[in-house]
Amino acid sequence: MGVKLFNLPDPGEGLVEADVVTWKIKPGDTVKVNDVVVEIETAKSLVELPIPWAGTVVELLVEEGATVDVGSPIVSIEVEGAESETPSSTPAADTAVQGAAPDSQAAKEDEEERVANLVGYGAVAGSTQRRARRTAPPATPSRKSAELAGQVTGSADTPQPKSAELAGQVAGSADKRGKVLAKPPVRKFAKDNGVDLSAITPSRPDGVITRAEVEAHLTSLVETGRSDVGAATSAETRGGAERETRTPIKGVRKMTAQAMAGSAFTAPHVTEFITVDMTRTMELVDRLKADREFKGVKVTPLLVLAKALCVAVKRNPEINASWDETAQEIVVKHYVNLGIAASTPRGLIVPNIKDADRMNLRELAEAMGSLVETAREGKTPPADMSGGSITITNVGVFGVDNGTPIINPGEAAILCFGAVRKMPWVVTDASGKDTIVPRQVTQLSLAFDHRLVDGDLGSRFLADVAALLEDPGKALVWG
Repeated sequence: MGVKLFNLPDPGEGLVEADVVTWKIKPGDTVKVNDVVVEIETAKSLVELPIPWAGTVVELLVEEGATVDVGSPIVSIEVEGAESETPSSTPAADTAVQGAAPDSQAAKEDEEERVANLVGYGAVAGSTQRRARRTAPPATPSRKSAELAGQVTGSADTPQPKSAELAGQVAGSADKRGKVLAKPPVRKFAKDNGVDLSAITPSRPDGVITRAEVEAHLTSLVETGRSDVGAATSAETRGGAERETRTPIKGVRKMTAQAMAGSAFTAPHVTEFITVDMTRTMELVDRLKADREFKGVKVTPLLVLAKALCVAVKRNPEINASWDETAQEIVVKHYVNLGIAASTPRGLIVPNIKDADRMNLRELAEAMGSLVETAREGKTPPADMSGGSITITNVGVFGVDNGTPIINPGEAAILCFGAVRKMPWVVTDASGKDTIVPRQVTQLSLAFDHRLVDGDLGSRFLADVAALLEDPGKALVWG
């Protein structure tokens, strides 16, 4: 029997680190090949990692919330017939990344945080200034896990601590690293309700406090008439800092911030607006909802807009392009990888539908439904967020009329879709008489990179999208 170290694998897409979100295992558990053992968050998405061996979990080498370099050991597994490994005998994070520097350079880089490059853009001014990064604790085997691996002989005067005693230590004012273990949503829930987490004894073996335990603690305080005790203790502990909340900038939110700053200060944005009579589109949506061909899929005005955009791109292909700074070329793409901006609990992401222009309306509806569901679950793979060519952002779902969106890096334009509202509208009949009638109206705005797209192209494209929404039948002529 030997102890093997499972290193953080390369998630691809040029990512060099990830945050450990949730462990699915604990020391002493038995695992099989391809069992999911941990959930990590990269700069682009949540990823579940399977274990490549069968054996017994010896130790979790990093705690939840820690940032780990690619190639660093994160868990040790006792595997039958394997040779024992130590952290020093495994490849370092830098050597796990293509193009790694020599040992001396790798050590220097390890002290600094690597900033993800933006697709199609150079380095942002000031991006070489790197902040200190929260790293995983040293991979020193715990006494309990070492005993599982047969590496500790023990002695009479140093008995092995029981798991209950370990849990009790965590339940005190802090663990050995001076921190009560709880996930961010649980911490927020406790803070909002004035609960001091250090006053709660966790029931899980890993010492992580759950929301149910916070709720139970709240109930007990109310029943005993001491509902204000937790708030007072918490305020005293934090020195009155409850007036502010500080959240580390990492993962998806960090990547979004880098991308948006890079785009805003690199691409010269121009935004144009148009007001559209959506009445016929809304009637089409109602008919499609009742059509058996669309049974089982969600039909929305956004679906019709997505199809209209694909048709308009075919008439104005230069809008679907990118700027290659290195080659000093404009790259026109003869495919539409349609990005749909999605708000998730972990921040804004823009997954895209590959070859959306080749899909019929039913296929596009299925792809959009799958994209949204996966994004909300936080399971969007990095590949689905790369290679986009043009994007739609739907602010109308929030009741917002319009906006001036920032272009997704590596693209030339982004279309903003506002709320659809009933408004008075002037309609001219066949005799030329004007009548004011209630119509379904929305606003569209198009932000585009003026290096690639001039006013003529941007205006023609936006007008084509509007014309298709006003009369969806035009798609039969233009498509």
